Amino acid sequence: MPGDVIHLNVGGTRFSTSRQTLTWIQDSLLSGRILSLKDETGAIFIDRDPKLFSVILNFLRSKDVDLSGISLSALKHEAEYFGITPLVRRLVLCEDLEHSSCGDVLFHGSLGPPCPPVPEILEKKPVSQSTSNITRSPQHTTQAHARSQSMHVNQAPPDKMLLPELLHVLDVSDVLGYLNPLKVTMVQGHHNWICISYPHFVCCFRMKDSTGWHHIWSSPYMENAVDRVALNAKVVAQNQENTNKMVAASMGSFVQLWLIMDDGSSREIGMFDLSVSVDSLFFIGSQLVALSQFGKIGVWHSMTQHWQIQDVIPITSYDTAGSFLLLGCQNGSIYYIDMQKFPLRMKDNDLLVTELYKDPSEDMVTALSVYLTPKTSLSGNWIEIAYGTSSGTVRVIVQHPETVGHGPQLFQTFTVHRSPVTKVMLSEKHLVSVCSEYNHVRTWSVTRFRGMISTQPGSTPLASFKIVSLDEVEEQASSSTGNDFGPYGEQDDQQVFIQKTVPETDKLFIRLSSNGQRVCVISSVDNSSIAAFCVHECEGSNRMGSRPRRYIFTGHTNGTIQMWDLTTALEMMNKSDGEPRKGGPTPEELMKLLDQCDLTSRNTTPSISPAPSVLQVPMGPTVSYQSSRPNSIAMDSDAGEEDGNYYPDTIVTKI
Repeated sequence: MPGDVIHLNVGGTRFSTSRQTLTWIQDSLLSGRILSLKDETGAIFIDRDPKLFSVILNFLRSKDVDLSGISLSALKHEAEYFGITPLVRRLVLCEDLEHSSCGDVLFHGSLGPPCPPVPEILEKKPVSQSTSNITRSPQHTTQAHARSQSMHVNQAPPDKMLLPELLHVLDVSDVLGYLNPLKVTMVQGHHNWICISYPHFVCCFRMKDSTGWHHIWSSPYMENAVDRVALNAKVVAQNQENTNKMVAASMGSFVQLWLIMDDGSSREIGMFDLSVSVDSLFFIGSQLVALSQFGKIGVWHSMTQHWQIQDVIPITSYDTAGSFLLLGCQNGSIYYIDMQKFPLRMKDNDLLVTELYKDPSEDMVTALSVYLTPKTSLSGNWIEIAYGTSSGTVRVIVQHPETVGHGPQLFQTFTVHRSPVTKVMLSEKHLVSVCSEYNHVRTWSVTRFRGMISTQPGSTPLASFKIVSLDEVEEQASSSTGNDFGPYGEQDDQQVFIQKTVPETDKLFIRLSSNGQRVCVISSVDNSSIAAFCVHECEGSNRMGSRPRRYIFTGHTNGTIQMWDLTTALEMMNKSDGEPRKGGPTPEELMKLLDQCDLTSRNTTPSISPAPSVLQVPMGPTVSYQSSRPNSIAMDSDAGEEDGNYYPDTIVTKI
């Protein structure tokens, strides 16, 4: 009967109401669709939160909602479970009051994904038969991006741009599962250009003063997945104007290099083989450098157009300073190569690799950072090098005028880490080190006199915090490069960490590298997951008074690129000095981020740090698989590949 009294037992709390109250919303679970279990008193038992249910029941009685002390998202979740559609609509509207698809004050713009190239086997007119090696980008490259736009309005949605045959070809084996062909895997920037990597092609965008960003060029379809990319937007060569750019992409042991013109035309320079997997790819001046953990260096010299491979000690870290490449190796030594002079030994025509320093304990050099003091260079009077080792030691060595000709001298030693050091950064004001235990960060303030590091009063401890970044168990080879957390920024400026807590998330936490304080939180404007990111400083326009600005570029699983104004974020934070600031995600924020994740661990229980067995091999190869939802995440985040990271050879399995 409509007037019957219904007794409910919700999570141990008893409620009594009428049948009419429970059934006036059709198709809700309370209208008879819920599984009816009864307790010992005959009351209908519902295993849900009684506090939230009391709010829902009050809405059913009076159509009134009391949100005092209630989480809006939790209440919406319960209302969705019970199927209380009118309440869900109201709560969604409340959430939309603070959310805009145009982003917040830090949002700078968005770039739509380019149309992916078609594999040669699907092309109607195979261009491979053409005798010309010049290719032009498609007509849509003339579309300009306006700051107020979130995507080109005349561009087809990503799912409409792919042929069914292309989707079939891009689908990988049953073991790996489906690989999204428009998922951004890496973002690299140089001057006013950015290079975006997708699984099977790369593309370039260029920023113009008045018209914004333009899609300039896309590579042909590459059969193997792209592992690394490098961009040089300022190629200096003899007898040519400075208008050409270079883009390189590595796939396994192969490196493909293109020359790009400003009008979008391109020429493939060549395909080079390092014979082992390429772990790092970058430019030093006009020279392209490929490094492998197994002790091989590949160098393409722009003047001689020559590709040369050099065998060295297994490489565990690297850094660049001016025209110099510094290598930290497994034997505890630091070596350097002058890429500008490109010296070759007369007897065998090999690269001239010079030993600069050897660690007193002969521990593996797992992180490197070089600081060139003002008014000097690596070939000048004063250089400073900070490095970390596999034993957790951080050392600072210096080359000063009194020791010229005798090599750098040990200046300071810190033994605060109990796990291998994965990153180190020596800047004008701070020394920052990171170890493999949940990216534990230690920072020190650096005292300088006339620009040079000083012992009076010396480096003093500043902060200790963690940049927790949980790894996907089955990740692609490019994941660590595309999600490198930093620190980002020039050594004489404020540097930041980019914290991506879980693999599939639409949020990034931006934090100061010096003390871990939160600068801002970036949330994707279209709720798409952030797949890759980088920080890049773009040059100011030619107008008087225009200064370079720093931006965060985020690449997403739907192929879009979103841009965020980091310069404004830092200025806003500096203006609010004195106010208490958060660091990384709070426990409440972290629990929300972990909603769709399953956690596993590399560690041996109950050990806190990784077992020694997983740390025996330096710079071990990355195991690449495609994970399925819900995510299974490795709780130890010691994998990384750029800027002197440590590479343990581990395989993580789901529990």
